[in-house]
Amino acid sequence: MEEEARCFLRRFVEEFPAALKEDDPLPVNTPSHQVSVEELHGESLELGLRLLAARGAPLGLSALLCQAALSQLLKDDLSAFHVPCEAESDQEEEDKLVLFQSEVVQRLFFNKLIAVALSWQQDLPLCPPPSPRPLLCSVHAIKNTRRKMEDKHVVLAEFNELFGTQDGVERAYYAVFDGHGGVDAASYSATHLHVVLSKEEMLHRDAATAFKSAFKRTDNMFRGKAKREHLRSGSTGVAVLIQGQELTVAWLGDSQAILVRKGQAVTLMDPHKPEREDEKQRIEDLGGCITYMGCWRVNGTYSVSRAIGDFDQKPYVSGEADCSTIQLSGEEDYVLLACDGFFDVVKPSEVPDLVLKGLQQTGDSEEAGDLSSEPPVSGVGQRVAQKLVGHAKAEGSSDNITVMLVFLRPPEQLLVQR
Repeated sequence: MEEEARCFLRRFVEEFPAALKEDDPLPVNTPSHQVSVEELHGESLELGLRLLAARGAPLGLSALLCQAALSQLLKDDLSAFHVPCEAESDQEEEDKLVLFQSEVVQRLFFNKLIAVALSWQQDLPLCPPPSPRPLLCSVHAIKNTRRKMEDKHVVLAEFNELFGTQDGVERAYYAVFDGHGGVDAASYSATHLHVVLSKEEMLHRDAATAFKSAFKRTDNMFRGKAKREHLRSGSTGVAVLIQGQELTVAWLGDSQAILVRKGQAVTLMDPHKPEREDEKQRIEDLGGCITYMGCWRVNGTYSVSRAIGDFDQKPYVSGEADCSTIQLSGEEDYVLLACDGFFDVVKPSEVPDLVLKGLQQTGDSEEAGDLSSEPPVSGVGQRVAQKLVGHAKAEGSSDNITVMLVFLRPPEQLLVQR
């Protein structure tokens, strides 16, 4: 890894030999004009990781560079970048937030990143050793026949490196978000949920409690952005944290995750749908209703009963996540995360055979419509998600489809055991 890191740093500092000037365009566009103090952490990391990924940086190095740059940024006095008070004059006093001019403060972040890269190119610090059991992840996403792509996904095997965690416990985070009414809520969740989770005091002791708090906090943060920018979108989501020998899944809405152990599907969760009896009762107890309009909908609007966003239907559409945790025994094959564009046409019990079939088919060319962020790759297991997406489309799914498989042991072993 050290030689690869040095090679990348040499290339990077050739492209960015000095700090960006005030009139230089940012190398990556910011997603908003204003950013709150809480949002600054996630937005900066997202922009930094995108910049480095586009230039082929090793994933571990990217996480370490961004973490170091952000740490330096947060030590600075950023009050000069506050949005003038008159820009917030339409807000109630209790709702006022400290907001920054996003482009200006992110220029400072990029300059911190460049400075760290220049320093490390001269004197590379000791990098942590790679994981003794890196997890292969196969992910594929398509817009399908929909007009827009509103799914987002996150693959973060470098959770500890990104957040400077050094407690000896390996962590990896994976998530799929399925937006509706626009992509804003899904994008926001993909940018901020794992950052909020990393700050939860209970994370190391009780990941499920930490996840519930993180989902709720992310929903509240998005409420502020939605109010400022007049956004009306929502997003379901499913996220998995592997922490040592423990796997925790958290979800809102009908995006799902399933575990496969020794070739058999293991139920991890029950998706939130309006017609689920306890969800129906919860909504009716609040004074709402569910109605059938081609599918079951909350108050005749959304077809999901829990989501980030959808503030016009809160609290009927709840932002409270559910969680479950299992201990990993070493016999687990993989965990699969996907949106309803997949699970509406594929039963969880069908997944093991579909994955096995995908593992047996290697070397096929990529299908059109690939919107995944992964580079073209080959090898056993790498293209399985693509096969599953293709199957869901062939079965009649017209929705956006995102499928992610995280192999908990080498996929070659799954072929041998069958």
